[in-house]
Amino acid sequence: MVGTFYTKPKPDAPNFVSVGDHVNADTVVCLVEAMKMFNEIPAGISGTVTAVLVKNEEPVDVGKPLFKVIPD
Repeated sequence: MVGTFYTKPKPDAPNFVSVGDHVNADTVVCLVEAMKMFNEIPAGISGTVTAVLVKNEEPVDVGKPLFKVIPD
């Protein structure tokens, strides 16, 4: 999906996930805004987040890795 990456649901809220957090396949890890629609992006895998590869409000494109996760 082409759009803008957001690490948190609103500016004064904490990040959805941070390095070291454990996620499940259905854990929302970020938002991607595309055509004025905010889409919640699930992790899609269970494991531990080891890196966030995109900065908040950075443009993203189809196939761009957003996170590194070590699977359980």
